[in-house]
Amino acid sequence: MNSGQLITPLKNFISRRLDSSVLLFIASLAAIFIANSPFSSLYQSFIEYPIFIQIGNFELFKHGEHTMTLLSFANDVLMVLFFLQVGLEIKQEGLVGELSSARKAIFPVVGAMGGMIVPILVFFLLCSHSPESRGMAIPMATDIAFALAVLSSLGSRVPPALKTFLATLAVADDIGGIIVIALFYSTHLNLVMLLWAIGVLVVLFLLGQLGIRKLWLYYLSTFVVWYLFLQSGIHTTIAGVLVAFVVSARPSIPTQRMVLLIRGMLGLFPEEEQKTAGRAILLPHEQVAVVYTMSQTVRGAVNPVQRMESQLAPIVNFIVLPLFAFVNAGVAFGNISTEQLLNVPLAISAGLFIGKPLGIFTFSYLFLKLTKGIMPVGMTTKNLAALSVLGGIGFTVSLFVASLSYGQPQYATLLNEAKIGIFVGSIVSGLVGFFLLKKFLPQKGKA
Repeated sequence: MNSGQLITPLKNFISRRLDSSVLLFIASLAAIFIANSPFSSLYQSFIEYPIFIQIGNFELFKHGEHTMTLLSFANDVLMVLFFLQVGLEIKQEGLVGELSSARKAIFPVVGAMGGMIVPILVFFLLCSHSPESRGMAIPMATDIAFALAVLSSLGSRVPPALKTFLATLAVADDIGGIIVIALFYSTHLNLVMLLWAIGVLVVLFLLGQLGIRKLWLYYLSTFVVWYLFLQSGIHTTIAGVLVAFVVSARPSIPTQRMVLLIRGMLGLFPEEEQKTAGRAILLPHEQVAVVYTMSQTVRGAVNPVQRMESQLAPIVNFIVLPLFAFVNAGVAFGNISTEQLLNVPLAISAGLFIGKPLGIFTFSYLFLKLTKGIMPVGMTTKNLAALSVLGGIGFTVSLFVASLSYGQPQYATLLNEAKIGIFVGSIVSGLVGFFLLKKFLPQKGKA
């Protein structure tokens, strides 16, 4: 397997996460502005708008005895698509990317572990009492879209090793977040529904082994597993990840065979260029059939994992994440006392700005020292430290974990405080990380 094949998943991962950063930023600013304007009640009514599809006595978007609001619909339904895409990205990296071997993955994965453990400890040191301590996992997440956007703003000065490290760290960070959500944010387990969901996943895996490559089957299975998880007590976003892991990574047609078939079909077309300027072109029925067969052949050469991820990327980046940001980012700054700011907001912002970089840098640096390893080309101790600060930009997944931690009505004040901590910690981390990298990275034209 050549190096081009190895780096493609990582390039796709970086470019697609960058695509969503601008819309996320705009949606978040809009939510904050409206939530602190005279239209705040309208914003509240909007996010609490009921979402339901009812057939007879059966209501689809109902959790327990409550109909989902737009807020819970975004968090418990639409975010399944986000985690499905994340799972597909993780699978690609595990198969042919930076996580495909322990040698390539271990350095950023160790950094990611530090970036998850230390922020939790920092939070707990500052805010260990209940119910505030429910949010100790909030600062462990890194928003890779914003972190990569800040890093990419420095242009060609950024060595490829830094982007690779940050993106791989983010994948490992996503895995850690998924595990935390599965273990600590699932309640009232319904074993029967969980077993049904596992059964569907097993059948889906077996169908893939038998050569079934229909994407509609995977999407339908995602919906079924989502519903079963909704009823089982396991958080629904895990459904998206598990479906992604059983999606077949084998194409219907090997690449070399696809090339041979296409060459053979191209021979059915005339070699001489026809003069068609200004005239409509009607292919003979035989050639129409050949063109259709060619399109099916080319599509069959792309495995379902990549096809699904490509289809989901624009939906997630331009619809799901901006809507999620808009309905979750509406923090209200009024009536917040100093005592409140020194509670959950301080613990989260300190976890992001202090805990994240401290954990990432310390674990990475000690790993290199203990194993007598060397840093990748272009990475230095200083720019690793600066890059670690960008790990404290914890927006999307941090907001998501905050909604899981303080989503109940009795914790509404804590949820608002948590959002303040996320914004402060993320903004400070982004600004400090940017200026540190600007200082430590080599100037253009200098080695």
